[in-house]
Amino acid sequence: MDITLNTPLTDFPGVGPARSAKLEKLGLTRVRDLMTYFPRDHEDRRKIWSIRSAPLGVKVCVQAMAAEHPRLSRIRKGMELVKVKAVDHAGALHITFFNQSYVERAIQAGEEYVFWGVVEEQGSRRTMVNPIFERTDRQAVTGCILPVYPLTAGISNHLLCSLIRPAVEACASQMPESLPRSVRLEHELAQTEFSFRNIHFPDSPESLDLARRRLTFEELFYLSTGLAMLKHRRGDAAGRVVPSRPLEEFLSLLPFPPTQAQRRVMGEVAADLSSGRSMNRLVQGDVGSGKTVVAAWGAYLAAKAGMQTALMAPTEVLAQQHARSLSALLEPAGVRVGLLTGSFTPAQKKKLRQAIAQGDVDLVVGTHALISQDVEFHDLGLMVADEQHRFGVAQRSALAAKGHAPHVLVMSATPIPRTLALIIYGDLDVSVIDQLPPGRTPVETYVVHEDKRQRMYNFVRKLVGEGRQAYIICPAVEDRTAEDTPDGGPSLFADLKAVKSYAQHLQDEVFPDLRLALLHGKMRPREKDAVMAAFAAGDVDVLVSTTVVEVGVDVPNAALIIVENAERFGLSQLHQLRGRVGRGKHQSYCVLITNSHAQDAMTRLKTLASTTDGFKISEEDLKLRGPGDFFGSRQHGLPQLALADLSGDMRLLQQAQQSARQLLQHDPTLSRPENRPVLDRVRQMFADTPNIFN
Repeated sequence: MDITLNTPLTDFPGVGPARSAKLEKLGLTRVRDLMTYFPRDHEDRRKIWSIRSAPLGVKVCVQAMAAEHPRLSRIRKGMELVKVKAVDHAGALHITFFNQSYVERAIQAGEEYVFWGVVEEQGSRRTMVNPIFERTDRQAVTGCILPVYPLTAGISNHLLCSLIRPAVEACASQMPESLPRSVRLEHELAQTEFSFRNIHFPDSPESLDLARRRLTFEELFYLSTGLAMLKHRRGDAAGRVVPSRPLEEFLSLLPFPPTQAQRRVMGEVAADLSSGRSMNRLVQGDVGSGKTVVAAWGAYLAAKAGMQTALMAPTEVLAQQHARSLSALLEPAGVRVGLLTGSFTPAQKKKLRQAIAQGDVDLVVGTHALISQDVEFHDLGLMVADEQHRFGVAQRSALAAKGHAPHVLVMSATPIPRTLALIIYGDLDVSVIDQLPPGRTPVETYVVHEDKRQRMYNFVRKLVGEGRQAYIICPAVEDRTAEDTPDGGPSLFADLKAVKSYAQHLQDEVFPDLRLALLHGKMRPREKDAVMAAFAAGDVDVLVSTTVVEVGVDVPNAALIIVENAERFGLSQLHQLRGRVGRGKHQSYCVLITNSHAQDAMTRLKTLASTTDGFKISEEDLKLRGPGDFFGSRQHGLPQLALADLSGDMRLLQQAQQSARQLLQHDPTLSRPENRPVLDRVRQMFADTPNIFN
């Protein structure tokens, strides 16, 4: 069979309809997809050990002869064991296979095999459990550097290797070279054919490094080019001119003086609004840093220029809070504030929609309801998205489309390292509010183990007795059992506190006299809003919740947050959760409970306990966990990265950004014929948001 990049995988031997459907779940339908389905790791299986010399506790290849015919025994229903003894010149290896009865027929006494697995020692016996094995004269997955691919149910790594190997052999030379020659030479990058062969089946660690460097650079180069083009296009877009006004005029409305950081960012916003170019700015600041005041300043300027502002919040409760605080701040200055959420009655919605359309409302605060087709603005000049990471690019665009080139201001309370922010928000100008208002009492943070649980419960009762409220955060909604795991074995999640059962336990046995409420993401939006409103009103003493409170309404009376199984959370997320308390005049506390004694887990948790600086924490989180916390959601609308590790590839990223800038300086729209392959790859990378370059 002649294989090309466009050959369907259904043409491969052994790929029928059922298997094809499973491959499609991985995005694999043609050979081209196989070529770009990169391994998540590689296992170096080249070194062959003797039984006695093999290191313990790590995966190794051991060559030995089957000294006997394998013995099959049935322990109980659903459990079969196959045992076989293998020997070499120096010792014996006792091998056990669980639920792999085929091994009894596959291994022949007297034949030489290579076994890949973990060698352990039980007394004087060396053992191995469930190794991969093959005859020494038929080696395919041992004696080499083997790629390890991301999998799905019904698709094994062995199957993927058997499909990708012939694809690479036939089509590596067909992969087009799209990087400009000058870029390849400047950065000493390997050629395309070499890179695709060696990212999948490298002949040495050095070849793998060269291949990975080339393909990672390529990925970051196209990402940087696309974002730079988008930023350039938006930067050139004509914007409404919103005349600036004396800042002191606005500051007189505030009940407190702003920080210098707030003043700086308000100056940046005013300069954007009056520049005649469309503003696209991210205001990033720690929890409680005063981002809402910056949004209020923008809305104030827009209102004084006769334009409307729309502020979109992720939840009804947060929208209501914004509407209350902004009304109190701006209405004395003549700025009319309205609130529109999904829970309004049809009559209420109709009345407010009419007021918005007639220009009788200057600042409209709402949820996704603002995006609905029947909401029309009289003259939308500024769009503000709060908690940016909760809104997708499409949602922001839908709201922005309701005006004539409105200015865009997005806010995030998730501190992100600046280098990473430049990627995630590469199309936006970034402002950072890196000061907290004076007088804020830092939250005291403690890391405790299970043996301190009763003391913690006593502390909850003490604070509630003083009139305060508490959050208790759980990582799971429902209990996990052995049935939740594919092999029916112990679940990795068995020890997790599940919010439903734990809340019941707390109410029945620990705090029967306190007012507890339950909150989790599987509840209906109205139910969630009602619970959060009751907590905010002081009608609930203890709120037992999942991380849905991570972005939520301010409850100044809440003075304690307890996080169960804290080691399961990222540092940045824990910091966000901690930000739920410490918003009032009372000393507040954060208690991180863990049953882990692992060094890395304790290091992470102690990092959080030692500082309240969200940016320091995010930098540490990036080092320890990689960018998963920041790129775990597709909501930001950026393409997923197949190879690049932004925590480890930062230098490569900077090189790619520099090359992208240099290319676009000479050809801003990539319209030259020689740059057409680059434009095609950029469009391909941003295929999920196809309109961004129109």
